[in-house]
Formats: sequence, C-alpha cells, structure tokens
Amino acid sequence: MPIPEDVTGEEIDKGVRQELMSLPKTLAEDVAKNLVMVAKLLDDDPERAYQYSRVALRLASRVAAVREAAGFASYGVGKYAEALAEFRAARRMTGNSDLWPVMADCERGMGRPERALAMAGEPEVQKLDRAGQVEMRMVAAGARRDMGQADAAVVTLQSPELASHAIQPWTARLRYAYADALLAVGREEEAREWFAKALEADQGGTTDASDRLAELDGVEFVDALDLEQEADDEAPRPVEEPTAVGPMDATEAAEDAVEEEAEDEDEGAEEPAEEASPVAEATSEDGQAGPEKVGDDS
Repeated sequence: MPIPEDVTGEEIDKGVRQELMSLPKTLAEDVAKNLVMVAKLLDDDPERAYQYSRVALRLASRVAAVREAAGFASYGVGKYAEALAEFRAARRMTGNSDLWPVMADCERGMGRPERALAMAGEPEVQKLDRAGQVEMRMVAAGARRDMGQADAAVVTLQSPELASHAIQPWTARLRYAYADALLAVGREEEAREWFAKALEADQGGTTDASDRLAELDGVEFVDALDLEQEADDEAPRPVEEPTAVGPMDATEAAEDAVEEEAEDEDEGAEEPAEEASPVAEATSEDGQAGPEKVGDDS
C-alpha cells in the first residue's frame, strides 16, 4: 500500500511509539506509517484503512497497538468476528479492559446479543472509566433492542450520566441513543425532546440528530441543484420570430403564388363529374330491402 510522502510516522500517539521501540528502527517506521494511515482513513474510507491495518499486522502482529488498530479497522468494515479476535489478542497483551464495550458490540454484530448483554454484567465493566461504562450501557441497550426488548432498552439508558447537564465527549451519543429508544416504543414527543438535547451537545457533528428532528417535524430537504434543474425544464421556450422577407424573396414568393393559382385552375377543369349515388338496395320478393348481389345473373 502506498504511503503519502507527508506521512512520517511521527504523527502516532506517544504510547504507541514506545510500543514500537521493540522493533528494528526501519520496521518500526514502516509500521508507524501504516498505523497513521489507518487513523486518518478510519472514518472516511474504512476499506482503505482496513487494507493498511493488514499491512501493519503482517509486519508486527505481536504489538498490542497494532492488534487494536487492526481490530478497529475490521470493526469499521463490519468484519466483527475478525475484529473480536484482534481485540481479544490486544487485551491478552495489555491486560486492561478498555476494549470490553466494543468487544461486546462485536458480539451484537455477529448476531449474539445475549452474549453482549451477559458481558454488560461482568466484573470487567467495573474496571472501566466513566466513558467506558457509558459506552457499555449503550451496547447493552442495543442488545436489548436486538432481542425485542424495546422498553427494557429505554430503562437501561436511564442513568445519572443521561440526566447530567454537563457536556462530555459521549453526551451527544448517549442522548441520541435514548431518543432513538424512545421513538422505538412510540414516545415520539419525548424522543423529539431528546434528539434536540443530543443536537445541543453534538459539537463535533457525530450524530444525525438534526436530520432526525427534521424528520419528526415533517421537514423535507430538497437539493438546490434539483430545484434549479426543474426550473430550467419548466421555463417557457422562446418562440422563434418569423424571418424577414428580403426583396428577392418577395418576388419569388409572388411568382410561386401565380404558379400555384394556375395549377389549381387546371386541376379544377380536369375534375370529373360528380359521382353517381351509391347503388340502391334491391328489393326482395317479400318486400324487404337487402344489398344487391354483384355478378348474380340468375
């Protein structure tokens, strides 16, 4: 995979750089550059990010940061089994539980919401920081909905973090998840209120709360380019003005008119006399009218 010249590998996190110090210098630089590309492309071009992650994985599969990056790249393209395997490997190497929520979400992605819900009750959750616990709560609510327990999903998301007025990096996503859960159980007015709160907290544009609000309000967005095209299609076409007749054209037109008049007189003289009326119907012996039979001499 080609690496842009402006990518040096120095852009990676300091902790990741320290992990790569166990590798030969040239190899460490190559791995770092591929990890930078994964981070740069993960949101906008997950397929390419995945390809760069596979290169890094081939070069340094025993580095926890590489396994973690490969896990997120696989997760981004929906390869949940592959992502779960990478996250488990990274967890074994580091011993921490930071990846527990995304591992549970991989279980959901693989169609095993009951396992994700079971993970939400494991002791590892207590080891998570506040952000991790909020993330785990959202995963558990998603698992409830996967299992058809929509009302339970609403209750799962009700927490002190949801009630807090403080804006945290996860606030917008939590409020959005709650609004979506409310909408799923038919509580539309409350859902609208929480979508508005999510939009208020969404400073980085991580959700489509504005679109959901517009949808609930019945607002339909129309592409301005489409409107311009429709206006062009419906605009009246200019009527072509008759071409002015010059002196030579007038003379030729007069001569043509005389010739046409003479031809009309000739055609009138040669026109045959008015055709006879249609043949009358012959009368049968019983006095009823019927069509004359042509060619019957008997």
